[in-house]
Amino acid sequence: MKSIALMAALAAFAFSGLAQAQSNAPNLSGTYRCLPEPSPCKWQSQTPAISQSGTKLELKINSNEIADGKLTSNITVSAGPPYNAEGLIRPDHSIEWSNGTKWVKQ
Repeated sequence: MKSIALMAALAAFAFSGLAQAQSNAPNLSGTYRCLPEPSPCKWQSQTPAISQSGTKLELKINSNEIADGKLTSNITVSAGPPYNAEGLIRPDHSIEWSNGTKWVKQ
């Protein structure tokens, strides 16, 4: 009986920690401006957009391409194909991507 109560208490603690981590997640939804930093924004739109649901992201790179992504922490993001990049989220919610570009939230 004690082990069941202990397991329930641990589960409640873990769940509350997860909920708090998600509530602290940055809101990245919106339209961005792509800046060359130092690489030019070659194949991506000058105004990419991000839709967010919890830690799941959808990146509209240009009118024909969408990439699935996710928040990997409160300061990092990962984008899958066709973007295939890792990003560092800055305090102003701009994203510095591993491909050398920077998305600035508008």
